Amino acid sequence: MELVTELIPRIVVADGPKAVAFYERALGATEGERHTDDAGRIVHTELTVGSSRIHLKDEGDGDPAPTSLGGTPVLFHLGVTDADAAARALVEAGATVVFPVAERGYGSKDGRLADPFGHLWIVSEPVVEG
Repeated sequence: MELVTELIPRIVVADGPKAVAFYERALGATEGERHTDDAGRIVHTELTVGSSRIHLKDEGDGDPAPTSLGGTPVLFHLGVTDADAAARALVEAGATVVFPVAERGYGSKDGRLADPFGHLWIVSEPVVEG
């Protein structure tokens, strides 16, 4: 019996509208229907990135953002066709480089970046042995 039908990460951020704009610029995300509370905080929105979905909400109601916690142990892995271009787009949108893009010797060229909202992203493209 199949119990799990899908896995969708829900990320919590300190400034939802700015985060949505960042992910649109940096990752080419498209936003679905946005739901806000009376104070205007995002309580739910869905971003589509490539063929994947991410749910996003503003911190609050017991859900802290990584910036409030002092970091996160979670890494998001982005499979891309061009790791250099993906890293450049993230940096141009406001991310910082944690590990620069390089061939790692295990079949991929990748790097790690931190977005302005405390989330960590790996951009990774396969390296085809010639």
